[in-house]
Amino acid sequence: MATVVLGIAAAGILLPFTSGASARVEGMRRTLAAELARDLMERVINTPCAEIMTSYNGYAEPQGQIKDDRGVVFTDSNYAKFSRGVNCEQRTVEGAKFILVTVRVYYSGSEIAVVNRLISEK
Repeated sequence: MATVVLGIAAAGILLPFTSGASARVEGMRRTLAAELARDLMERVINTPCAEIMTSYNGYAEPQGQIKDDRGVVFTDSNYAKFSRGVNCEQRTVEGAKFILVTVRVYYSGSEIAVVNRLISEK
């Protein structure tokens, strides 16, 4: 009887710790996703404006194929379930031409981070 009571008490005490650990892991995933989105957006921004549409519109890295700025795939297991892609749309506002760039990062196929940026010719 004492073992059953002790087991129930232990479960009640440990339950908040397990949910806290899962929230920590989710937070780490979202932080990494935001960094991956920022990294890819920086690459787009540093591309000459005339080349953005041809170089990045429809750009996609499949799950587990995240690349660094030299095109080398990250081999760390932390990146295994991530993928990312870019969509570009040309916009004109009062005669000024812009490109709306959207970078999306996915974890196991679910969108986890999105970064948008308007880019214009300098």
